[in-house]
Amino acid sequence: MDGVFIGIVTFVSFVVLAIFFHYVPFMLWISAQVSGVYVSLIQLFLMRIRNVPPHKIVAAMIEAHKAGLKGITRDDLEAHYLAGGRVEKVVHALVSAAKANFDLTFQMATAIDLAGRDVFEAVQMSVNPKVIDTPHVTAVAKDGIQLIAIARVTVRANIKRLVGGAGEETVLARVGEGIVSSIGSSETHKEVLENPDSISKLVLKKGLDAGTAFEILSIDIADIDVGKNIGAMLQIDQANADKNIAQAKAEERRAIAVALEQEMKARAQEARAHVIESEAEVPKAMAEAFRNGNLGIMDYYRMKNLQADTAMRDNIAKG
Repeated sequence: MDGVFIGIVTFVSFVVLAIFFHYVPFMLWISAQVSGVYVSLIQLFLMRIRNVPPHKIVAAMIEAHKAGLKGITRDDLEAHYLAGGRVEKVVHALVSAAKANFDLTFQMATAIDLAGRDVFEAVQMSVNPKVIDTPHVTAVAKDGIQLIAIARVTVRANIKRLVGGAGEETVLARVGEGIVSSIGSSETHKEVLENPDSISKLVLKKGLDAGTAFEILSIDIADIDVGKNIGAMLQIDQANADKNIAQAKAEERRAIAVALEQEMKARAQEARAHVIESEAEVPKAMAEAFRNGNLGIMDYYRMKNLQADTAMRDNIAKG
């Protein structure tokens, strides 16, 4: 019975100690004291209550203390974490900025971090500029030849404009627009191929980094290729369009001619019908003339002989 009681006491003691060391990270407190950072056990316990991971805050305080950063307090780090910030990124950025003699305050670093940007990467880009390549930019010179260019843009992060400034996508879009404008203003594509740095100089003068979070240091044309002859293709398309229009008009004229021919045939048939109708009235008129005494037998025979002679002449002419 005593063994069971001792086992229960041991288990309960183990659970109590586990809970105690979870809410009161004693070893973390010792690590902070050894590193020269003062933080009380009560504050570490209260961090657990506030759902703030003590190891993140203490590690950031130790890093800041060892780097010689001043003015960074535990409350500031806790407030930034509770606001959704990344404490370790902010401290890393401040340490890097201090080592590079770069002016970066804690308030500015936390503002950049809360804006959704990587403040540590921004500091690194401020010290060590970044090179980004544009996608294939297609433009057409005045002579109608298409050119496909790729530019290499060297940018440096502008810490003061990281909050609210446009990102890399805007810089690449503006550079691409500048390249298209520069090539489009060239008289021939050969001028661009012979002097590609003229594009870089013209684009760089436009101040494309205005309102962005970066400063453009240089723009270099990495590659430029000749594409399609857009002018010739447009001329071919125009010729095909003109041909189709001409064919449509010819078809329209043919349809009108066919309609006129059909109309003339209908009129001729109508005229023949009138002639036949009129010829049918001739015997009636002749009979009426015989009855009235206006036409004699000899007159009738002379008319028949005249008709026969006319028919003979027609047959001879046709033969």
